[in-house]
Amino acid sequence: MTGFLTRAMDSKEKIMIYYMDSKGKVSQRIIRVVDIDDDKVLAYCYYRKQVRSFKLDNILSCGYIKRSVGA
Repeated sequence: MTGFLTRAMDSKEKIMIYYMDSKGKVSQRIIRVVDIDDDKVLAYCYYRKQVRSFKLDNILSCGYIKRSVGA
């Protein structure tokens, strides 16, 4: 997963993550990775509209955002 996050950071691409907070609530977030530390990811969160810190252990999955192609 850190390899994917590193590639997303290098390409400055928006990605989607599923994240579990400290209370066990799962949320879907669209983020742009700013920095990766040993145990956390610093990213701009488009849901909260601010830079947030996400624990790597609490990121359940991540992937690219599918872009729709118009006719």
